[in-house]
Amino acid sequence: MLLVEIMIAVVLIAAFIQFQRVKRQTNYKTALLANHIDSSEEIKRTLAMGLYLRFTNDEINEKGYSSMYIKQDPISFESFVAGVIEKTKGGVTWDSPPTGDFGVDFEHDTKEGKFLGQVKCSKGDQPFNPIALIHSNMIKHGAVGGYVVTTGSFTNNAKEYAEGLNIELIDGVKLVEIWLAGIEDDEQEIKQMHPEYV
Repeated sequence: MLLVEIMIAVVLIAAFIQFQRVKRQTNYKTALLANHIDSSEEIKRTLAMGLYLRFTNDEINEKGYSSMYIKQDPISFESFVAGVIEKTKGGVTWDSPPTGDFGVDFEHDTKEGKFLGQVKCSKGDQPFNPIALIHSNMIKHGAVGGYVVTTGSFTNNAKEYAEGLNIELIDGVKLVEIWLAGIEDDEQEIKQMHPEYV
C-alpha cells in the first residue's frame, strides 16, 4: 500500500513539473509572438489589409473566400471600429444609423466630452473630405474631437488639413495597433481575474 502511494505521489509530482514546463514554454512563445507582432510593421500592414478584405464590399472579393475567413460588410466595420475605440480609449461608443448620419458613423462619449468618428473601409489613401465632414459635424454638435479611421492611409493634404482640428487620423496600421492593444488589455484582465488559467 505504501509503495502504491509513493508511486502515485511520484507520478503527480512528475505531472506537475511537466505542466509547469509546458506552461513556461507556452508563455514564452506567446510573449515572443506578441513582441514580434508589436515590432513588425510588415505584420501590421498585412493585418490592415486583412481588415480591408474582411469588411469590403468589392465584388471581386466576394468569390473564392475560404469558409474559415470572416467576411462582413462596411457597416459592420463601423461597429468594429467603435468597439476598438471604446475598448482602448474608455468611455462609451454607439453606432449611428447607416443612413442619414451626415458622415458620423459613431459617437464616443468620454470624460473629456463627445468625439465623432467617420470610418472608411478603403484600399486607397483618404483625401481631406472625410476630415472636413467630421470637423463640420464636430462644430454642429459641440463635440470636442473626432476620428477618421481607414483601413488604408491618408494623403499628405489630408494630414495637413487635420492639423490643429483635434481630429485623430487612424490609418490601417494604427488601427491594428490599437486593436491588438485592446486584445492585450483583455488578456491582462483575464490573468488578474483567473490567474490559475494563465
